[in-house]
Amino acid sequence: MLHLKLEVMVISKSASRRSQGFALHLKPRRFSSCSGKVSAWRGLDEWRKSPLNENRKWGEHGPEPQPQPQLVDSPLEQASSLAELGSIVLSTSDPLAKSYLSHTAYSTWRRHNLPLGISKPPSRPARPLIPQLVSPKEIPAPKDSGLPLNAYMLHNLAHVELNAIDLAWDTVVRFSPYSEILGEGFFSDFAQVADDECRHFSWCAQRLAELGFKYGDMPAHNLLWRECEKSSDNVAARLAVIPLVQEARGLDAGPRLVKKLVGFGDNRTSKIVARIADEEVAHVAVGVYWFVSVCQKMNCAPDSTFKDLLKEYNVELKGPFNYLARDEAGIPRDWYDDASSLRTQEKKDKDDNKKHLSAVYERLASIIAMEKENSSMTKPPE
Repeated sequence: MLHLKLEVMVISKSASRRSQGFALHLKPRRFSSCSGKVSAWRGLDEWRKSPLNENRKWGEHGPEPQPQPQLVDSPLEQASSLAELGSIVLSTSDPLAKSYLSHTAYSTWRRHNLPLGISKPPSRPARPLIPQLVSPKEIPAPKDSGLPLNAYMLHNLAHVELNAIDLAWDTVVRFSPYSEILGEGFFSDFAQVADDECRHFSWCAQRLAELGFKYGDMPAHNLLWRECEKSSDNVAARLAVIPLVQEARGLDAGPRLVKKLVGFGDNRTSKIVARIADEEVAHVAVGVYWFVSVCQKMNCAPDSTFKDLLKEYNVELKGPFNYLARDEAGIPRDWYDDASSLRTQEKKDKDDNKKHLSAVYERLASIIAMEKENSSMTKPPE
């Protein structure tokens, strides 16, 4: 049985709240943390309220609508809840079909106001026969891949986006039994993330085809899914490992990829990658929001909890970091940057010292004033 630490730490210790139908409905825009304030991304509310995004084609001037193909006997017709829709997407092996069904699933849930429901995800998402999955060390270098540099980078990005579809849906489905704890907003957000990711994959697949290649033309690694499996029993760990580490790496890598593509002379692909990197800010921001929310319900500090979870699940943080994008998404620097954390601690120590010295000065001033007053009272009259 799935062991959800949030349930153990919150619900078992709060039986009275559980009997009252305890759910998560957070509204604050700033969250308390041991090391200061965590500011939510300013565009989060706008992202949540945005209409369905049908811009699944990359046109001459950027994203544009693309008519969805009509599938006969769609497997989604058998589903009556968001969790069931997500399970079907996870069980679909063909990448293009997975991308299409992901968008259709999210659209169906929003348009028909279906319930969240409960479902069980497959142990692993269905995958096509190609690409061959190998260890990261076995991924060929660009010169040995048989693909030009732009197609090589685009293939790697397509693989990341395909995994991201499954990562988001697995979060929705796997934790669906705990909707009363997490609240509908949690599942709505991650379903919308899945919809964004499938649109990103569509752009990558389209551009690969334009270059004369397709997804599966070179090996790929399974590192992203292995990281996901680590956190299958703990919603706080899932949020820390996937949005706050794996997706945040996309914020770091995006500008570097764009620069390389421009240098290669492929401005069209560079614009696609830049747009994807820009939209990934929302996904990291969603992770920050719900990680802090879960930490509040667990009555623990987000900063120390994040660091403890990475140690527990053996997750490594790698730079260089895109501080501006991470700041925009709302990840405090001292969560992931040891140097920043040290500077924060040093500043806190200095502030504490200033407060201590200020208190000492006030005390000394008070003593001096009292002694002057006593001196004037005991001084003989002239």
